[in-house]
Amino acid sequence: MPKRTFFITGANSGFGFAIATAAIRQGHKVIGTVRSEQSRAALAERSPAVRSVLCDVTDFNRVSDIVRQSEEDHGPVDVLINNAGYGHEGILEESPLEEMRRQFDVNVFGAVAVAKAFLPRFRERRSGFIVNVTSMGGIITMPGIAYYCGSKFALQGISEVMRAEMAPFGVHVTALCPGSFRTDWAGRSMIRTERSIADYDALFDPIRQARQAKSGKQLGDPDKLAAAVLGLVESENPPPQLLLGSDALGLVSDRGERLKQEIEAWRSVTVSTDG
Repeated sequence: MPKRTFFITGANSGFGFAIATAAIRQGHKVIGTVRSEQSRAALAERSPAVRSVLCDVTDFNRVSDIVRQSEEDHGPVDVLINNAGYGHEGILEESPLEEMRRQFDVNVFGAVAVAKAFLPRFRERRSGFIVNVTSMGGIITMPGIAYYCGSKFALQGISEVMRAEMAPFGVHVTALCPGSFRTDWAGRSMIRTERSIADYDALFDPIRQARQAKSGKQLGDPDKLAAAVLGLVESENPPPQLLLGSDALGLVSDRGERLKQEIEAWRSVTVSTDG
């Protein structure tokens, strides 16, 4: 297996940390972004081989300079793992638009800013691999995470276009779509809007309680996800999206079947608009 240089955003926790440590164990070089000196120190203690860089992905004007400096310091990057992100939970009517803006700034604009910093480098080198971490929530939805699903749907679509545009230059792009894993996504990393409208209690309170109770006990193993990602980047024909987790497989497959049924049920109306 050739040794590669990985650039991983959000490398100090969750999927980012799992992928970083797995890549290091296999002899790869890892540049990992963190948002604070405190996180940098913690990452250095837990995984000293990771070359950490300070980078807030929402500081859009600085991202290109950070990527340029990283390649000057550590050599050309082969694999971008666009992992930085977080979850917002809240009923749509109750959730301020400012929380949606922040969700999109991190999960969409931040990811795109980092990808765009690498696109010309990968294109000119005629090689590279971009893994955009989306979610099964970029394909299916559930009540209470409208802003999160919206952000991941957006990144999912952008990833497909990016894949088509970069394919002629030998650059691979895959959207990674995990289900529920044992990370902090549903715990300390999640931003939760306070409840304010009693009409939604019956619908949403059980969902929020179940998610909190399940946090840390999910079926998905981040270390196994990391192993799958390292296998993915070795593939000569990687998929447009890769589902990870049996829950993701079941829920997305069910959505596909429902979509087929909806299309068929409304077929006559669909074709009636042709001139």
